[in-house]
Order: sequence, then structure tokens, then C-alpha cells
Amino acid sequence: MIARTRGLPSERHSNVRAISAQGGSEADLGRKVKTALDETRLLILGAQVLFGFQLNAVFQDAFASLAQSTRLLACAGQLLMVIAIALLIAPSMQHQIVERGSDTMRIHGVTSLFAGVALLPFGLSLGIGLYIVLHHLYGPPAALAGGTTFFVLAAFCWYGLGVIVNPHNRMQRMQREQEKPTPLSTKIDQMLVEARIIIPGGQALLGFQLTVTLTRAFEQLPASSKLTHVAALCAVAVAVILLMTPPALHRISFAGEDSVSFFRLGSWFVMAAPVPLALGIAGDLYVASAKAAESTLLGAAIAIAAFILLAGLWYALPLFLRLRRPADA
Repeated sequence: MIARTRGLPSERHSNVRAISAQGGSEADLGRKVKTALDETRLLILGAQVLFGFQLNAVFQDAFASLAQSTRLLACAGQLLMVIAIALLIAPSMQHQIVERGSDTMRIHGVTSLFAGVALLPFGLSLGIGLYIVLHHLYGPPAALAGGTTFFVLAAFCWYGLGVIVNPHNRMQRMQREQEKPTPLSTKIDQMLVEARIIIPGGQALLGFQLTVTLTRAFEQLPASSKLTHVAALCAVAVAVILLMTPPALHRISFAGEDSVSFFRLGSWFVMAAPVPLALGIAGDLYVASAKAAESTLLGAAIAIAAFILLAGLWYALPLFLRLRRPADA
């Protein structure tokens, strides 16, 4: 009897430690997913600045004086930024469509993988942007040296430094946390973060679309390009409205309270917004590329390729993964 009563405190302590370990595992996985989403948001904020510059540059007066090869390089830089933006937004779409907002080791790995891959076209596009600026100011040799230097610097800081600082295989060091049901408050918080990840792409594009209509270069565009631009502008405006609806509903209709109905409604808005956003990006990519290359055929090819990429990464791949999941997942 005495031995049994003496064993009770240690047994209770063991149970407490086990419960704490499980709770800590769940919280640790949720924190990792939230951190990965926040880092993706930081990357896309930088992407929106560069993408906005690339689109605006085509409609500046000095752009027409650039060599044909440089203007074609500008088209390549625009497409590279679309690839980077597509990769950065793709994990958020998988999180909502495949995982239904739940935190899993798979979505954490996908977010890390896509962010790492997106840095490569981002760095290339950054080097191209600096090449165009320096080419206009100081000529081809300085442009080549400057663009190459900044691409190499970006590659070293984003990839090389990680290998030097932490040479061990990350996958071997990663501990597999036990996946638990994600709390509703965490799902809502991450859904709102994902809306903030997607909306910078729309903001950059919408700002370009509104201001470019007042330039002399826009007035000289063919009527078909002007109509395409207006259609793309309307599509991006719809995307921005859809992305701003969840926080508005949360504050006005639900008084900031977390509920399943709000999470489902907000998730639908977040999942629907990239449709008009993809159409707007493809439309204005056609306008900018066709003007830069002075070829509607090349502009159409770039726009179609961009739309296929965006639709594939944002919808086709997540839906395919969702259909492949077991029914009890």
C-alpha cells in the first residue's frame, strides 16, 4: 500500500510530461508552419517591388532607346518574376485545398521547398533588372558586371551561406513532430496570413495598372492591348477585393470572434482570389511583353505560358494531391 501511494506522484508526473510533450509537439509544428508562412510573406513583399518595376519600365520613355536584346531580356525578367510569385503563393493554396488549413509536416516541407526554389528565378530577375538600369546609364560592360555581381551575391547569401553555416543535411536533423488536430484559432490566423501573402502580388499589379494608363506610351498601344489591360485591371481589382473580404468579415460581421463558419467562408475567398489574379497577371504580361519585344506573338506566348504555370501550381497540383489522398486523411 505504501509502495503504491509512493508511486502515484511519479506516475502523475510522467503523465504530465507526456501530455506536455504532445502539446509541445503540436505547438511546435504549428509554430513552424506559421514561421514558414511569415517568411514567404517577407519574400513576396520583395517580389512585388521588383515585379512592379519590371512592368513599369516598359512604359517609360527611355525604354524604347534600349537595344532589342535588352528589351527581350526584360521580357525574360518579367516571366522569371511570375515564376517566383507562383512558387511563393503555391504553398498557401495547398494548405487550404489539400490540408484544409491543418498543420502537417507535408505542408511545412512544401512551403520550405517552394520558397527555396523561388529564390533562384528571383535572383536571376534581380540581376536582369540591374542589368537594364546599368545598361541605360553606363553601357553594356558595366551592366554585365553589375547584374552578374548582384546575382552571384544573392545566390551566395540565399544558398551558399546556408551550406557554409549549416552543412549537415536538414532532413536528417528534422524531428518528426506528431501531427495533431489544428486548433480553429490557428487555422484562422494562418488563413489570414495566407491572404496577406497573396495580396502583395495584386497590389503591385494594381498600382502599375492604374498609373500606366496616364503615360504617353500607353496611349500609343493598339486598341486590343488597351482592352486587354483594362480587362486585366478589372480582374486584379476583383482579386484584391476578395482578399480583403476575410478580415473585413472577421471584424465587422463576426466581431473578431473565431468560428467554423468564418473559417470556411474566409478560406473560400482566399482560394477564389488567385483565379482573377492569374488572369490579371497573364493579361498585363501580354501587354508589357508585346510592347517590349514589339511582337504580339511573343507576348501571347509568354502570357499563355504564365497562365498555365499559375493555374497548374495554384489549382491543378493541389486538386490532384487532394484527390490522391486517402479518404480518411
